[in-house]
Amino acid sequence: MSKTALITGASAGIGRELAIIHAAAGGNLVITARREDRLNQLKAELEKTYTVKVVIIVKDLTQPGAPAEIYNEIKKAGIEIDYLVNNAGFGGRGKFYERDMQADLDMIQLNILALTTLTRLFLPDFVKRGHGKILNVSSIACLIPGPLHAVYYATKAYVTSFSNALA
Repeated sequence: MSKTALITGASAGIGRELAIIHAAAGGNLVITARREDRLNQLKAELEKTYTVKVVIIVKDLTQPGAPAEIYNEIKKAGIEIDYLVNNAGFGGRGKFYERDMQADLDMIQLNILALTTLTRLFLPDFVKRGHGKILNVSSIACLIPGPLHAVYYATKAYVTSFSNALA
C-alpha cells in the first residue's frame, strides 16, 4: 500500500525535490504552498511521470488559521497522512531594528507557529494508528547566532530544539 506524504512549501526548492523523491518511490502526495500555478505544474509532472495521486491545497501558512484549514481539508477528503513534512519557511536579511516588523512576524508565524500547529494536529493521528513520521526541515543556521538574520536563525533553532524534544 502506498504511503501518503503531506509536504508544505512544495512549490519550489527543497519541498519540490522532496515531493519528487517521494513520488519516485511510489508515494502519493498532498502538496501545499501559496503558488497554485506551481503546485498544478508539479502535480501534473508527478502524476504523469510516476503514476501517483497528488492532491494540492493552496494555502498561505503565514495566515494563522491555515494549518487547521489544511488539516480539516485532508480529514474531510478522507486522506490518511503517513508522513508530515514541515518544509515551508523563509528568511530575511538586515539589521533587526531596521527590518519590516510584519515580515519578521510572518517569518515566525510560518517557520515556528505553522510547523508547531501542523505537528500538533497530525501527531495524535499518528500515535493513535501506531505509525507516521514527521520531518521538520531546519538549517545549519540553528546552531549559531546569525548577524543580519536574527529572526531566521532563531526560528531554525526553535525547529531543531522542538524536533529533538519530540524525538
